Amino acid sequence: MGTGQQNLRLYERKGLLDPQRTEGGTRRYSEKDLDILRRISHLLAQGLNLSGIRLVLSLEAENISLKNKLDRQEAKPDQQQNTSES
Repeated sequence: MGTGQQNLRLYERKGLLDPQRTEGGTRRYSEKDLDILRRISHLLAQGLNLSGIRLVLSLEAENISLKNKLDRQEAKPDQQQNTSES
């Protein structure tokens, strides 16, 4: 991906990224962090600034959360129906 250290620090300061750290303070990037970095890179290439990217990432996370909540609610009637049929 080739993201420089200064950019990584900037993304962290702007709240776009929050990697885990070792006891010595070294950043440890998870697969989720790498996905976020790829998304940031894509959005930068489309011309968004970091404030816009923060908004996009926040809205995407909210959308996923709402979709998961809706999926759980839609699954409840199926579970109740299966229980009453038994």
